[in-house]
Amino acid sequence: MTENVRVRFAPSPTGNLHIGGARTAIYNWAFARRHGGAFILRIDDTDPERSTAENTRAILSALRWLGLDWDEGPEAGGSHGPYFQTERAPSYAAALERLRAAGALYPCFCAAEDLAAKRDAARAAGASSGYDRACRDIDPETAAARIARGDQHAWRLRVPLDRGDITFVDAVRGESTFTSEVMDDFIVARSDGSPTYNFATVIDDVEMGISHVIRGDDHLSNTPRQILVFEALGAPVPTFAHLSMIRGADGKRLSKRHGAASVEEYRDLGILPEALVNYLALLGWSLDDRTTIIDGKTLQESFSLDRVSKNPAVFDHEKLEWMNGVYLRELSPDAFVERMVPFLVTAGLLSPDAAADSREQLLELVPLLAERVKRLDEVPPLVHYLFTDTVVIDESAREKVLRKPGAAEALDAAADVLDRLGEFTPSTVEEALRSVPEAIGHKPKVVFQAVRVAISGSTVSLPLFESVAILGKPRALDRIRRARAACQG
Repeated sequence: MTENVRVRFAPSPTGNLHIGGARTAIYNWAFARRHGGAFILRIDDTDPERSTAENTRAILSALRWLGLDWDEGPEAGGSHGPYFQTERAPSYAAALERLRAAGALYPCFCAAEDLAAKRDAARAAGASSGYDRACRDIDPETAAARIARGDQHAWRLRVPLDRGDITFVDAVRGESTFTSEVMDDFIVARSDGSPTYNFATVIDDVEMGISHVIRGDDHLSNTPRQILVFEALGAPVPTFAHLSMIRGADGKRLSKRHGAASVEEYRDLGILPEALVNYLALLGWSLDDRTTIIDGKTLQESFSLDRVSKNPAVFDHEKLEWMNGVYLRELSPDAFVERMVPFLVTAGLLSPDAAADSREQLLELVPLLAERVKRLDEVPPLVHYLFTDTVVIDESAREKVLRKPGAAEALDAAADVLDRLGEFTPSTVEEALRSVPEAIGHKPKVVFQAVRVAISGSTVSLPLFESVAILGKPRALDRIRRARAACQG
């Protein structure tokens, strides 16, 4: 077992939880659980224009919906807080002061436009466009005097000139090396005193005792700079593990153009949280060469970084829906109803107060739906006719079925045999309706299609006999008789 594992997921609350972020959270959570460690949630809310409390609440809600529990962070508390970067300014200021006192930083008075002009000139000449260290050797007394008179300045890290290449072993990608030439003296605090990302995140990781930084490979280029900050602070460097990006079918980074891209969108489509966690876990990691369905307990017991692939993963919506269908079929009838009800309520087919009274009817629907749907948002269109007093008959169905020879006679006979039934169950309904074709001299298809259109308004519905039984005798007869009138028009 890896000792003292502490990992963190640090989303920026600038929007909903993206699928890529959700996978990163899942990997951190599973790694912590596998090693008996701590999973920490930290909110990197330093973008004042886009970070909102509403987005933070949405991210927390999405994580809870996925079943990811955090040991420290918002709502959980912990001894290493605060867990919002906007509340951690004293920590950043104290760290800056320590590094200034140690001579690890120096003030930079270069104007932004001058720095931009130097970069452009360097690029044009084919030279390095990094900072030229123009302020590095300013006399300390001169620098102090300029600061005292109010000259605007940022603070840069004084990277040791003999530092050499920066090499680290990534737990996913293996050994990675960044040459010293690209490591200029980068800014750690802006002219307004605010810390840069590469400084703040290191301070947070140090103070929160983070042992492993598991994150997307879009942060790979930040790693050498962060290592330099760890070294300047005299703090141990955590193990890094950079996850390859998730791509759409076109090979480009997954985004809205590929369809749903956030956890909330998949929730609203009727994807089960356990199915989404299972699918995202397999986007870059595998238990073995054959297992596809992996429950949360198995994931927690088995996750390892050495089985995370270096290659980008491709998001396959069809595979996710297939997997969701597997999970739906494995639900107990009661659990299926519990998951289904919110979608019926949202569609206006059921009021929240009526759900308990409709439970028997809902349970009857489960075996009809479980084999037919892959997402729960597919349920309302399939069952809407069972939750309304009347149906509107589709014009195409009216022309193709009700206005054909034999339809009127079929509906009259169907109404007659159903009206005589005492017990109204799928089996008794089936027996009654199967007697009609021979009695009136028409093919079963003519009879059954006419009744289907009458009760559902369409040529496509859930199984006929079960549908008629679920509607009950009064409603079924009313619809058949109303449809009979349509046969005359």
